[in-house]
Amino acid sequence: MDGGEAVESAERGLLSERIRNALTDAIAAGDFAAGTTLDEQLLADRYGASRTPVREALRQLAASGLVEIRPRRGVVVAQFTPQRIGDMFETSAEVEALCARLATYRMTPLERGALIDLHDRSADSVATGDVDTYDRLNRAFHEALYAGTHNGFLAEQALALRERLAAFRRTQLRQGDRIHRSREEHGEILAAMSEGDGERAARRMRAHMLRAAAALGRYIAGPGAE
Repeated sequence: MDGGEAVESAERGLLSERIRNALTDAIAAGDFAAGTTLDEQLLADRYGASRTPVREALRQLAASGLVEIRPRRGVVVAQFTPQRIGDMFETSAEVEALCARLATYRMTPLERGALIDLHDRSADSVATGDVDTYDRLNRAFHEALYAGTHNGFLAEQALALRERLAAFRRTQLRQGDRIHRSREEHGEILAAMSEGDGERAARRMRAHMLRAAAALGRYIAGPGAE
């Protein structure tokens, strides 16, 4: 691949990511109801793109379970009830709490320093309300914790759960001041880890995940919901 092709490929990747993020928000907000067929050409027209980045965005959404690819129907928005989403967040909260506890005791100084650096780098995106950048750093923060457990199987399971919830975890950051609270909660987890208190780090991680689930519920319910 020459330089021009590499640049073109990178631009397509960024465009597909923007389309994926826009579709994620639209689906979570109810703009595309469960069972709705997503037509590639109509989406390309909606987002001012060719069908190639739209197709890639839909492939990524299918991998996370937000849409389904069905024979003769194409790509269809999946059915997710509030109960189902709550169950997924509850399960993920327990797994991530375990990761936080183990990582507290097993992370190397270099790994801990990299985790702190990710937290520090997220300050600007929170200050400017840049959800996309914070979402990427948030993902990197959690994945660094998985790696810090030095338990390959646990890290694989945590990542698989994260992939299933990725769309919803991103969307909840748009609820109120959730992006600010999310970063503050990361700081609280780091403080417990720095003190060598794995149990407290686990409790704070569990609370962090359940607060994210509550924020998502408010986002889906919409303005004025109780």
